[in-house]
Amino acid sequence: MATLKEGSKAPNFSLPRDDGSTVSLADFKGRKLVLFFYPRANTPGCTRESIDFSKLQARFARAGTDVLGISADPLKDQESFKKKHKLTVGLLSDERHEMLTAYGAWGKKSMYGKTFMGIIRSTVLIGADGRIARIWPKVRVDGHAEEVLQVAKTL
Repeated sequence: MATLKEGSKAPNFSLPRDDGSTVSLADFKGRKLVLFFYPRANTPGCTRESIDFSKLQARFARAGTDVLGISADPLKDQESFKKKHKLTVGLLSDERHEMLTAYGAWGKKSMYGKTFMGIIRSTVLIGADGRIARIWPKVRVDGHAEEVLQVAKTL
């Protein structure tokens, strides 16, 4: 996430959401916003992470913080993922990788000796002022949602 820096203005975005609406950064003006970027719906780590954020959604709301998950999955996949796992957080689809790139979540990855472009599991917390408050560039799923909540509460 070299291009995105804490304290800088959050890049704008406008993406389709699992409920059929279009969501943009302006929709959250004056509120804190967590953006968690995950590689693929219905994979073990992504499922656990999305469930963890969903379980904590009421506590995020009490902290004045909205939560959105973003991947490059088609909207139809996002909708079935949300329904299958009873997720309560909003899920956005960025099939063109524009937001993913702007937030440093699209980049080189390697697995089994092969290098490829993909989504880097990461999280960004945007303050109510529209600036990047905190970046988690390489997320480990276990305990992550709770850690993000604790930081959001301090803003």
